[in-house]
Amino acid sequence: MKRSVIIAAALAAMAALPAAAQTYPTKPITMIVPFAAGGPTDIVARIVAEPMSRTLGQQIVIENVAGAGGTTGITRGAGAAADGYTIMMGHMGTHGAAPALYPNLKYNPARDFAPVGLAAGTPIVIVASKGHPANNLQEFIAWAKKQGDKSNHAHAGVGSVSHSTGILLNSIMDTKPTFIPYTGTGPALNDLVSGQVDYMTDQIVNVVGQITAGSIKAFAIATPQRSPALPNLPTTREAGLNNYEVSAWNAIFAPKAVSDDVVKRLNDALVKALDDPNARKRLDDLGGVIPEGADRTPAALQKLVESEVARWTPVLKEAMANAK
Repeated sequence: MKRSVIIAAALAAMAALPAAAQTYPTKPITMIVPFAAGGPTDIVARIVAEPMSRTLGQQIVIENVAGAGGTTGITRGAGAAADGYTIMMGHMGTHGAAPALYPNLKYNPARDFAPVGLAAGTPIVIVASKGHPANNLQEFIAWAKKQGDKSNHAHAGVGSVSHSTGILLNSIMDTKPTFIPYTGTGPALNDLVSGQVDYMTDQIVNVVGQITAGSIKAFAIATPQRSPALPNLPTTREAGLNNYEVSAWNAIFAPKAVSDDVVKRLNDALVKALDDPNARKRLDDLGGVIPEGADRTPAALQKLVESEVARWTPVLKEAMANAK
């Protein structure tokens, strides 16, 4: 009799658990990538989505929703059903720089999402077309100053990483190029390779292949140390531009009201993906910085978003004011 009572109580407790926690996921999950296919955010998303899908037992389907520096796709994701079947791959631009660049932004990066986890850090590289006359960073800076608005700087849209870091670079160099917007860094890089645009600042995962192949020139990487993926490329500090050090990042978010159980399930899958040997190698080869330990938690991502908004808002507002 007592045994049956215990079993009944256990069954009742299990029935009381949220249905999502017991069964999630039961169907494919859509991951919104807010840029065109082939860009750095898309690359990172596809690298981690594959092992995450295996862990979750359901396919993660990438949906590229480009526009407005990534804010179009993130806005759509923020308004999706909070059931865990729509998630987003956001980044420094959509969740750090956007508030300063979009006065009418329809979401608050720090309040309107359930952070899942950081996927990868992505150092910034200053790159130019293969036929660019400069052969090092100092020659490039001199060229940019001389050219003024006759030079053109490609980027993935207002608020994107390539746009924000480009604004900062040109502000520091005291140059005012003509900015050429694209729907993503993939299309922008294509035009850089073909010589249709002069230069851009981009995440290392997007350009390492083109740099090693000699399809574009690279002048410096904006990190304190050189990258193992591009060991011969000097840092900005080594090349004489001491105050331009910046790295981007990509991270997974869910709609704000999604349950803690679903967030935990997604975070667990992401953590396992970051430990997957194939995924790690692919990220390492592309120059990505893989988060470790406590940096992988939802709480750590929340703190990162808050700190990035606080960091980029005054920097970008000042840079834009000086550019006028």
